[in-house]
Amino acid sequence: MKQLRAGMPGSLRLRLLAGTLAWILVSVALAGWGLASLFRQHVTQQFQAELALHLNQLTAAVNLGADGRPVVAPPLSDPRLEQPLSGLYWQVDQLADGERPAAIGVARSRSLWDQTLAAPAPSARHAAQAGDQTYETPGPAGRGLTALARTVRPAEEDVAPWRLVVAADRRVLAEPIGRFNHMLAIALGALAAGLTLAAVVQVVVGLRPLARLRRQLAAQHGGNSRIEGRFPSEIQPLVDDFNNVLAMNADIVQRARTQAGNLAHAVKTPLTILANGAASQPNVPASLVNEQVAMANRQIDHHLARARAAASSGAADGRAPVREATEGIVRVMQRLYAQRDLHIDMNGLPDTLRFRGEAQDLQEMLGNLLDNACKWARSQVRVAAELADVGRLLMHIDDDGPGIDDEARERIFLRGVRMDEQRPGSGLGLDIVRDLAGTYGGEVRAGRSPLGGLRVSLWLPAA
Repeated sequence: MKQLRAGMPGSLRLRLLAGTLAWILVSVALAGWGLASLFRQHVTQQFQAELALHLNQLTAAVNLGADGRPVVAPPLSDPRLEQPLSGLYWQVDQLADGERPAAIGVARSRSLWDQTLAAPAPSARHAAQAGDQTYETPGPAGRGLTALARTVRPAEEDVAPWRLVVAADRRVLAEPIGRFNHMLAIALGALAAGLTLAAVVQVVVGLRPLARLRRQLAAQHGGNSRIEGRFPSEIQPLVDDFNNVLAMNADIVQRARTQAGNLAHAVKTPLTILANGAASQPNVPASLVNEQVAMANRQIDHHLARARAAASSGAADGRAPVREATEGIVRVMQRLYAQRDLHIDMNGLPDTLRFRGEAQDLQEMLGNLLDNACKWARSQVRVAAELADVGRLLMHIDDDGPGIDDEARERIFLRGVRMDEQRPGSGLGLDIVRDLAGTYGGEVRAGRSPLGGLRVSLWLPAA
């Protein structure tokens, strides 16, 4: 069974068509069966009502003749009763009563000609039976008849009871039913064909946007960076999301290429200096080696951080508590700058704020920002956070240091820029913060702090 299912076509069009066609066939078949049953019931009721009408006329018209035999006068109104073998007949049978024997066909319609209607064996028992009886009987030329019989007793006491019989050819019933079923089959067949055609057109037209989407997806191999055009409302969100994924993927690829080129260029310079030093001096000074190795390490660390930031751009499903991440960084800073007796204030950090992203990325950004603030602060650093707007988290890192001039505030986020060469550092930390914030759709800015030093404001997505 599993192999059979595995071999079945996975086409959505075939599935929709198969389901729709199966439903059409079942619906048409049930409708045909229901209509045919209703018509058969209606025609049968009319047939039986007609027999009952003729039997009532026969009952009203039959009388005892002068010779003691039943006489029907006046003749019944239907002209078929006067036409030989017309398919409509009546007959009067005399039932057995005491010493008097039964007699079949003591009176009959002209349509019977010289034949009689077969009937159950007559007896006095029929006289006691109330109501009309319906039965099937063979008729002239072997044709099947449906008969309706009624037992009556003449007013004369010395006359045996009579059984009045009216019969009609069952073809009178079967022919209209057959014609109706034939017309019904044609009509329902045309309806089924029309519905099938409509279903095919509906599926083809309805799935045409998917075919267009498939073609455009195939065209991605040709260099297209997004899916163009408008699609139905059910598909457009998927197309928009896919365009976002394509744009994100193109951005990641471009970042990777740029980072690879930058890393190669950055590492090439220290290696060239070392090679030139080795070529010019048999014993390369240890200070030169240490300096260039340190520079290469800084460049490698910087580009690895940027590569990790680019890889994290799509992983924004985490929920990192802001206060918890900040407390860990603050403990590290307090130990690192223990000799300076800095006070780091976190009273402005609510416990409920969450960063929508990876906790290690938040720690990377906060670590660089707090490290920079602690380097320049005189005695106090303050960390605060709030919800800036819907889905946006705003953090402030303030210090009471000397601050930075307005024209120099943008320069501190450039790679390798150090405002004071006497302070330790590589000039890469704030650049890494800017790259990480950008990958999450955030931003970082520098301004004047209420404490008198520098304020760095960080916007990030909130969970």
